[in-house]
Parts: sequence; C-alpha cells; structure tokens
Amino acid sequence: MNKNIKHIGYGLLGGMLPLAIFLLMNNTTDKISHIDTNKLAEKSIPTLRTGFSSTSQLPLENFVNASENSLNSVVHVMTKVETTTFQRDAFSEFLYGPGAGGKEYKQFGSGSGSGVIISSDGFIVTNNHVIKDAKEISVTLNDNRQYEAEVIGTDPSTDIAVLRIKEKGLKAIPIGNSDNVHVGEWVLAVGNPFNLTSTVTAGIVSAKARNINIIERNQNNVPIESFIQTDAAVNPGNSGGALVNTKGELIGINTAIASQTGSFSGYSFAIPVNLVKKVMQDIIEYGIVQRGYLGIQIADISQELKEQQALKNTRGVYVAGVIKDGASEKAGLKKGDVILKIGTKEVNSVASLQEEVGKRRPGDKIPVTIRTIKGYETVKEIVLRNKEGNTKLVHKKKVQRNSTLGATFTELSSKEKEALSINYGVKVKSIESGRLKALGLTEGVIITRINNEPIEHVEQLTNRLNSNNKGVLLEIIRRNGRKDYIGFGL
Repeated sequence: MNKNIKHIGYGLLGGMLPLAIFLLMNNTTDKISHIDTNKLAEKSIPTLRTGFSSTSQLPLENFVNASENSLNSVVHVMTKVETTTFQRDAFSEFLYGPGAGGKEYKQFGSGSGSGVIISSDGFIVTNNHVIKDAKEISVTLNDNRQYEAEVIGTDPSTDIAVLRIKEKGLKAIPIGNSDNVHVGEWVLAVGNPFNLTSTVTAGIVSAKARNINIIERNQNNVPIESFIQTDAAVNPGNSGGALVNTKGELIGINTAIASQTGSFSGYSFAIPVNLVKKVMQDIIEYGIVQRGYLGIQIADISQELKEQQALKNTRGVYVAGVIKDGASEKAGLKKGDVILKIGTKEVNSVASLQEEVGKRRPGDKIPVTIRTIKGYETVKEIVLRNKEGNTKLVHKKKVQRNSTLGATFTELSSKEKEALSINYGVKVKSIESGRLKALGLTEGVIITRINNEPIEHVEQLTNRLNSNNKGVLLEIIRRNGRKDYIGFGL
C-alpha cells in the first residue's frame, strides 16, 4: 500500500509541475503584453495628434478663428460680358465703298468668381480669367454691401487681376509668407462656389511648385505656374478666392482644379501669395507688371536628360539655351550649365525657378548659383531685363501709347513704306490674346486706315481705338502683301 501511495505522490507531483510552469508562463506573458501595450500607446500619441481620434489635438479652434478672420475679406465678384461683332455687307461695299452697309451684333453673358480684399481702401485681388472681357464688374461684400468695381490692371502670365471699389475702412486680409508653407500643413479655401457665398473648406497642402500648363502661352505671354496644390474642395466660383493658413493669413489665390467633371474631385491649385504680392504691387504702383527675365531657355532635369548630358545628378534646372544679348549671356551663363539656386533659394524645377524670378523686377541684381559644364559650382550676378532688353521700369501710360486690344504697334520705316508703295501706316509689332488677335491679326500686319482715316503714327491709331465705342473698320495689308478689311465693334 505504501508503494501505491508513493506512486500516487509522484503522479500528483508530475501533474502539478506542468501546471505550475503553465501558470508562471501565463503570468509572465500578461506582464509582457501589458508593457508592450504601454509602449505602443506611447508610440501612437503623435499619430493621435494628427487628428484622427477624439483625443487628437486637431486645431479646430484655429479653423474657426481663421474662417471668421477670412470671411469678411473675401468678396463675390460678378461680371457682365458684352461682345460685339461687325458683319460687313459686300454688296453695299461694292456700291459705296469699304464699311458701307455693315451691321453690329451684340452678345451678352455673365460670370462670377471670388476676390480678396488686400487693403482697407478698396483694392481687391482676383483671377484674370474671372474678369476677362467683362464690360461691368460688381463686388458683393460678406455683409451684402454691393459696389461697382474698376479694373486697375491684369497679368495674364500669372492669371492675376487687381480691382478697386470706392470704399474705405474695409477688412483687409493679413498677408502670409508662402515660402514658409509646408507640405502636409492644414489650409482653408474661402470663396463663393456655385454662387454659394461665404463658403469655407479645409484640406492640406499636397505639393508646392506645381506646373499644370493651364495658363495660355504665346509669344508675348510666358506663363508663370508654380501653384500650391491642396486637397481642399474648390469648385467653379472659388476662382480668385483665398487660400489661408490656420492663422487666417493669405498664402495663395485659388485658381484651378484638377477634375474630369469640371467640379472638385481631388486637387485644387493656388497662386503663392509671395508671387501675388509682387504682381499686385506692380499693378497698383505702375498699372502693369514689371517682369524681369533671365534670358535663357530652361528644362527640368529628368533621368533621361541627366544621362544624355552626362550631368552629375538631377538637382537644379538645366540651361537648354542662352538668348543673345540677354541678361544671362551678359553674366556669362552658357548652354549646358545647371542653375542650382536663385538667391538663397534652391530651385529643382522650372516652376520653382520661374516663381523666384517672377518675384523680381527688371534692374534687380540676383546671385545665381550654377554648376558649369565642367562640373564646378560658381555664383554669377545677373541683372534682370524686361522683354525689350531694358532694365528701366515702365509705367502703364507709356505702354498704352503703343498698345491696345492686346496688340503693340510700331512705326513703319521709310524702306518698308517704299517697298509697299504707301505713305502711311503702322505695323503690329506683337500681339497676344485680345480683340485684334481674335479677328485674325498677326505680327507683321500693317494697318493703313481706321474708318477710312489714314494712320500716320502709332498714337493716332491707339487713341482712335481707345476712344471709339462704336463700329470700327480697319484697312490692313497682310504679310503676303494682300490688302484686306476687318470690321468689328468696341
């Protein structure tokens, strides 16, 4: 019997030993799991602060303050567009001469967008495309006061326009610094989409220095696109409205959306306020933008270009060509050089380089860091020049003497008059988007008469076009030497 008890004791001990080991291990596992959970919780705190849980520190109060501070500085811009066409009567012209029997036809339309009050005495920034071709512009404030607005100036290259209303004591928006904006930063879009006034949406900065090729390019208009990309909802009507940070400071002017439908479906784009600020200051002070040029052709550095040109890396912007007698040639830049910095700002895309240069005026001296074809870095000081190759600033009144309706004119030389057997006329020196281009005029066309009056000099033509509010008939000589007539209404 003692033998049996001994065997039972061994059996109990053998059974209890695994049980003890199991309990010990289970208790240890609980402690490790608890410690690990604490560590995970500690590591997840920064994630919670980005705004995805009830314990987050999302700057909701900042959103409220930023919205309240911005709404009274954002206005609703409404336009009335009137276009006039002149239809010639060939039979009457045959009997009675050019311009006889013609008729004018008018077409009317309307549009709307947003704008931002930038000064207490009535200056407002909006998009050029919002007020383009408008005959009448009205502005409605957030408190429903309504005013007629005048166009102070426009800049098709950046899609910026400056308006003014006759009022003082307005709520001007604080101006921020778009250079200090970071990808991932919270932003608000304030505007009037679909005529829904005082609308605020939120998102983050998705990218900077984005070029989407939305601004028209021609020989007289070099687009400057270096947009701030956001995922804040922006729709038709938001154009010209404010992109603000959580402090309520203006950091951009909302301009475009990326959409397959015409409405918001992913990303929107805003002009950086540092570029806007320079453009609006030029327009207010001079009536036109004082734009400086480097005088080079540039390209983004892709992997393919890097290999083709045996470049050291993909940093910087490639100089694909240097314009003769331009600012860069005078400073010693050559084809094949790579621009690394404009001033102290690194540039790694055409868009970012254009933005930096676009903030400056003709006559400004800027240090440009380049990597030469031989591979060494150096700094060149470049004096920016305007399109005419000058460094002096020009006032709008002087430009208007030679320009109107999108065209710039110049006097004919004696040789040109002799070659065409004419004694008068002026030539289209350059032409961009505008009434005359839409009518088919091109660079090199010569205008000899306006409403049968011989044109002796440029100011005579521009004065007649600017003062005439009725039908106009132009006698022209095309580049192939053929005489023609163009009629239209103003």
